Amino acid sequence: MDRRWWALTAVTLGTFMTYLDNNLANVALPTIQRELGLTISGLEWIVSGYILVFAGLMLVGGRLADVFGARRVFTTGLVIFTLSSLAAGLATDGTMLIAARAVQGFGAAMLTPTALSLLTQIFPDPGERGRAVGIWSASGALSMALGPAAGGFISERLHWGWIYLINVPIGAVTLALALWAVRPAFTRVPRGLDLPGLATSALALFALTYGLIEGDGAGWTSPEILTAFGVALAAALAFLLVEARSAEPMIDLSLFRARMFSGGLITMGIWSFGVFGIYFFSALWLQNVLAFSPTEAGAAFVPMALVMAVTAILSQRVSARLGIGPTVALGMALMGGALFMISGIGADGGYGDVLPWFLVYGLGGGLLVPLTAAILSGMPQGRSGIASGVLNVSREVFGLLGITVLGAILNSRQSASDRPPLAAFLDAYQFTLVLAAVLVLTAIPVSLYALRARRTSGQANQPRAERQEQTTAV
Repeated sequence: MDRRWWALTAVTLGTFMTYLDNNLANVALPTIQRELGLTISGLEWIVSGYILVFAGLMLVGGRLADVFGARRVFTTGLVIFTLSSLAAGLATDGTMLIAARAVQGFGAAMLTPTALSLLTQIFPDPGERGRAVGIWSASGALSMALGPAAGGFISERLHWGWIYLINVPIGAVTLALALWAVRPAFTRVPRGLDLPGLATSALALFALTYGLIEGDGAGWTSPEILTAFGVALAAALAFLLVEARSAEPMIDLSLFRARMFSGGLITMGIWSFGVFGIYFFSALWLQNVLAFSPTEAGAAFVPMALVMAVTAILSQRVSARLGIGPTVALGMALMGGALFMISGIGADGGYGDVLPWFLVYGLGGGLLVPLTAAILSGMPQGRSGIASGVLNVSREVFGLLGITVLGAILNSRQSASDRPPLAAFLDAYQFTLVLAAVLVLTAIPVSLYALRARRTSGQANQPRAERQEQTTAV
């Protein structure tokens, strides 16, 4: 097999490991709390500490990839993530586990944006790159399928530490494969680190992520949260000022004037806002309303994730026929429609009522893969790392916004209801689901406008198949 496809295997395994870790850990949190004697606050920081560092340093990881080379940063992140997973699995108290999870977040912040950068460099041909991105994206869907079920099995049959220790052999194999196979064709162009840009972007993302994570518990109008949002705003403004005046900016702000880049990020953000929030609350709905056990609730998402994985791999063929804009719009329409139909399922529903719409949702989610390839294809050489960082930051931050904003709406409606608790939760969940469906559907006109192909005068005389191939490459 071509060494490039072995390189794709290494990059996909590295990303899969970071995704799987989160999905495994969420199921095991009650067991970890019981065995380590943690408070609810300590338990939250096992998750929050990872997300805080991961989101805060993702732009830094992308910039490091552009400056020092994607392969070097990817393997360094892989080593950090693997060793910190070992420390997390061997942790004997909450402090050690939270610290190890924070270091895991640092490793993941180097791994995730660098993975997409490597795919751009290893597969310069747009058609091959699209297939590679599809396979890479499928790893995220597979982690959704395998994570909850595997996490439940480990929690019930093995020591909870194996939630993290499982990363060690996967990381070792991935590192060996990456050192042998990953040989990006792109020649790195030396440039400065842009330390002011790194510092202000990291501070803005740290403060924003902290405010979103802690806002519900501390109170959205508390001095602590208002200060966090104030610091985030000030740091973001400072970042924009620094980048506008820098000779070698971390992010060329003129990129946001490009329709494909800015429209693609908005579309991805809308998707993340609706999807992250609903995925989080749907697990509660399956357990609280439909009386699923935690393991059953995790397994309920497996068919959806598998459909999403298969569709992700095939989505490049669909976009070659329809174009990127219509393909993404179709995916959004399927997802929004599925959310709306799920909102009509009452307390007397069963898994048979849910499954068809989960499958439709997975089908729509898989069709969004060409969006990632389109955003990266619009970047100039030497900027794929920071572009990947921006893409992943928008997905993570909008996802956190989805959980917090939709969660606030759900809690507010539930608290204002005079119905019994179960009926109040169901009513609030259904209302929130309709709002998420409407939001997802707003991405249809955005994607049709922003991701439409640009035709040149020379294309009019080309055969249709050749025009389609170029359209896919835009």
